[in-house]
Amino acid sequence: MKYKIIYTDSYIKQARKFIKKHPELIDQYEKTLKLLELNPIHPSLKLHKLSGKLNDLYSVSINISYRITMEFFITEKTIIPVKIGSHDDVYG
Repeated sequence: MKYKIIYTDSYIKQARKFIKKHPELIDQYEKTLKLLELNPIHPSLKLHKLSGKLNDLYSVSINISYRITMEFFITEKTIIPVKIGSHDDVYG
């Protein structure tokens, strides 16, 4: 069964800015989202739970430099992206 990604207005706004700034990453970004829907624990996503002030969130990698932080509910098969950007942007 596929996971459902629920996009908030604030995330959509961030994603649009991110893609406008990094059009070369569109394919990698779309691949990341498709893989999240199919198998969020796929090794290439490097899914991990965050700690500290972000301990309610998880993170996946778009590539070595860029991440998506998200709320991830395994029991409900729901993923809610929260932030997209560089390591410092999403964790800072």
